[in-house]
Amino acid sequence: MIRKLAPYTKGYRVYILLGILCSAGEAVLELMLPKAMSSIVDYGIGGNGGAGDRSYILTMGLKMVLMALICLALGVGAAALAAKAGMGFGANVRDAEYRQVQRFSFSNIEHFSTASLITRLTNDVSSVQMTLMMGMRMLVRAPVMLITALVMALRISLQLSQIFLVILPLLALMVFIILRYVGPFFTSLQKATDGLNLVVQEDLNAIRVVKSFVREDREKEKFFQRSETLRQTAERAFGFVVTFIPMVNLIMGGAIVSIMWLGGHYVAGGQMLSGDLLAFFTYASEILMSLMMVAMVMMVLTRSIACGKRIVEVLEEQPEITDDDAVKEIADDGTERELTLSDGSIRFDHVYFKYHPDSAEWNLTDIDFSIASGMTVGILGGTGSAKSTLVSLIPRLYEATEGAVYVGGHNVKDYTMETLREGCAMVLQKNTLFSGTIRDNLRWGDENATDQEMEAACRMACADEFISRMPDGYDTRIEQGGTNVSGGQKQRLCIARAILRKPKVLILDDSTSAVDTATDAKIRAALKEALPGSTKLIIAQRISSVMDADVILVLDDGKISGMGTHEQLMASNPKLQEQLEERVAAAVAEARAAWEAEQEVPEEEVAEPSEPEEARRLAEEREALEEEKAAFARQRMEVAVGQELCKRNLPAAFAPWLAGETAEESAQRLDTFEVLFQEAIAQAVTSRMRGSGAPKAPETARGYSWQELRNMTHQEINANWTAIQKALESGG
Repeated sequence: MIRKLAPYTKGYRVYILLGILCSAGEAVLELMLPKAMSSIVDYGIGGNGGAGDRSYILTMGLKMVLMALICLALGVGAAALAAKAGMGFGANVRDAEYRQVQRFSFSNIEHFSTASLITRLTNDVSSVQMTLMMGMRMLVRAPVMLITALVMALRISLQLSQIFLVILPLLALMVFIILRYVGPFFTSLQKATDGLNLVVQEDLNAIRVVKSFVREDREKEKFFQRSETLRQTAERAFGFVVTFIPMVNLIMGGAIVSIMWLGGHYVAGGQMLSGDLLAFFTYASEILMSLMMVAMVMMVLTRSIACGKRIVEVLEEQPEITDDDAVKEIADDGTERELTLSDGSIRFDHVYFKYHPDSAEWNLTDIDFSIASGMTVGILGGTGSAKSTLVSLIPRLYEATEGAVYVGGHNVKDYTMETLREGCAMVLQKNTLFSGTIRDNLRWGDENATDQEMEAACRMACADEFISRMPDGYDTRIEQGGTNVSGGQKQRLCIARAILRKPKVLILDDSTSAVDTATDAKIRAALKEALPGSTKLIIAQRISSVMDADVILVLDDGKISGMGTHEQLMASNPKLQEQLEERVAAAVAEARAAWEAEQEVPEEEVAEPSEPEEARRLAEEREALEEEKAAFARQRMEVAVGQELCKRNLPAAFAPWLAGETAEESAQRLDTFEVLFQEAIAQAVTSRMRGSGAPKAPETARGYSWQELRNMTHQEINANWTAIQKALESGG
């Protein structure tokens, strides 16, 4: 791990070398002070027959002051150099790691997690750079002091130094045991940190969802659980450190007591001078402190090794999508250059794809089609039919597992990723805006775009409508993630950003789902007029969004179930017919829900009936459905009947039963149904007015106002629906 991170010290190796020399010099000079003190005691105080030698004391004292000042200068220099080298090393590692993440494909990023990558870029790098800073100081200072102090102690007294034969092995054994058991805990500690960061990131990114579903308590519980796991792991890891410190203090205390007791006997017996005992005692303290310092650094190093391994995992992760297969082309001047994207033609050559090599099923199966440059292609399919996966292969966000994808007549692998993606603009299903102004976000499409170009792009995307109403216009501040604009506004800004790129291929991945039908039509018309040479791929849920496309692809479970114009598919493709039926059923269900919501409005809040917004949307849908084949006549009739039911404030859920073969037949059924329904309401009114007694014969409700009818409870009306159904089935 150290060998793999060592190259990132480039540019700071001189600082590291000078820092090591300063730390070593500081340690050596510091260990010369006890010997000088010993000389003052033995010769300055005890010299001349006990009278002392003042000049010797002053001379040695000045030397000690000079050595102390030099130690101070070396210590400050070592600390400054260590900080410079550590911070520079951390910056290099962080920069290299971030650059590597930028090279990752989506599958590489999914191999880790976003929270884990953030931890590896911040927490792990900080731990490694702190270890380098401590290592330049302590890992140099401690061994130098240990060896030098041990040599000086041996020179003073070999007999007294035998105490170290017992003390040093005990401390070494303790350090070994601690490091052996602490290492795995530090690895678990970093994983627990990843888990905590993941919870925080999810909560902050989805704070609106959390609050709208009133899930604050549940999220607090999740955070508490992850935090508790981190606390317990940290306690187990640092618990060994807490145990280690008092044990070391006990051994050091025992060593000092032994030295004082044996040394006192040696001094009393004339085998040792008192100054030498003082110096030996100081050296022994330095030896023990050095060992303790080494042990502490080793524990920090253990955590740093765990962090370093995680960093190396990112640095050694091989990007699945690279430019290794990119080819060169010959320019007009005869020089080689990167292959350029000449047009927006697209061809899928029997493409198979799955996200994970070990997956049993394919996400895309035998995709084979060709699109000429400048065409507009619609892509339809149910949820999970791999529409987004299909278009993600064009700019090489993912790599085809089998087969090949061609853009501009060349395999996408022949282009560099920069060239290919600059020629493709993609508005993803999940729109993203960055913190900054609207102008800053638009310039992601073209950083050199003029104000006129940005305004033109916004007009095409129908974004100028709301930008002009903002007080600061294009200088309006966008919050992180675009939280201060609506979903439809965010989509239109992202479309404008893509238009500014003037791409050869424009991919709209359900990017108009949050705008109304009229705005959607305006955007499509503007794109067709402004980008005639660009190939446009439009993924949509609304059939009306792709009706005018040159070609429509229908996907079903990762396979192409149909391809052709709208008219061709309407006549032959059952999948498209199924989608249309689902849209009609959903529209009728929504109309019913709108009607039921009106029934529960209190009397004082009830207004005169007016056509609901949903009914107006259904009318637009009906206009499109009228152009369909005769096979869908009944569905169109159901939508029309549902609209009429809403106008009459009747439940739209009965539209499938009331729709006839002709408009006259449907109108006759509607009139019959209205009378029957009013009679049912009258029966509910009679029952309600007369309490729990048996109601009289049904009577019509034509004498009641709509306000009174609306205020009947939903349960009372439901009770009579069965009778209405039977009456309809029997012909009224």
